[in-house]
Amino acid sequence: MGAVLALGSVNADFVVRTESSPAGPGSLAAHSLLRTSGGKAGNRAVLAARLGAPARLLAGVGDDDLAAQALRGPENAGVNLRAVRRRPGPTGYASIVVPTDGAKTILRVPNANDAWGEDETKVALEVDAAPDGSVVTVDCEIPVALVRAALEGARERGFVTVLDPAPPSRVSDELLALTDHLTPDHSEAAELTGVKISGSADAARAAEALRERGAGVVHVKLADGGCVTASADGVTLIEAPAVEVVDATGAGDAFAGALAVALLGGRSTLDAAAYAVAASTCAVTAYGSQESYPDPAALAPVLAAVLDRVRPLPVKKG
Repeated sequence: MGAVLALGSVNADFVVRTESSPAGPGSLAAHSLLRTSGGKAGNRAVLAARLGAPARLLAGVGDDDLAAQALRGPENAGVNLRAVRRRPGPTGYASIVVPTDGAKTILRVPNANDAWGEDETKVALEVDAAPDGSVVTVDCEIPVALVRAALEGARERGFVTVLDPAPPSRVSDELLALTDHLTPDHSEAAELTGVKISGSADAARAAEALRERGAGVVHVKLADGGCVTASADGVTLIEAPAVEVVDATGAGDAFAGALAVALLGGRSTLDAAAYAVAASTCAVTAYGSQESYPDPAALAPVLAAVLDRVRPLPVKKG
């Protein structure tokens, strides 16, 4: 059986809750400090493992005391950590402020995530060594050369690729052309295309524009938790059921990780996108990112609700 490979950032997360969002200079009282594991690749790997898929993490940590914290979540979830590199210097760090509406603010220090050096060959070898039928997921919070090496290696092996284009400033048409499934949120899609997104119709136009630049299937994640999926078969709106948003941290990573799990399991594009929406919906209902990720039993009723909210979406040009 194939595996979900997650290449990208891992962080030691420090999360606090506040009664209001940070605004301007001054101090802000906080509570409920949570020290946990995070980072986009770490989150995707944990989500995949939580849903029962074999998961491998390709990432880098430092030689400090935060490395153990960054990897504790993936380790406890059963993620294969053999390809995690430890290098001199500090581990990636994120400070996350979560107000009562769940709309988080993140201060991210890349550290080891950007300190890979000339490791493209090692990344390509890890991808090449993956079992047949694997799905390779990548984010851009690591050097672009590594992203390209992983996507090229996956293409050579015939693996499905999933790219989280964050930050958008690191995304080129060359990377888009190597991507089978692109998962921008609405703000990233707007930055990548120049399309101002205020609803599903705008998201559809942005998705089609990204397909024209070379991406295969584009899933634009909407502010309300749903997504617009554009493929050669057309454009579809997948709405999320209404839930109480506690903490949106890691919801986008849950989407990408669940999409990979569904594709690994042979689901169709739209079924996989619905599966991803269900996972990201679950992820906003509890405090913390990896702490909120569902197992198959928790996901099942939410997926059933999402599948009732799938409908074709006409695209207006211009």
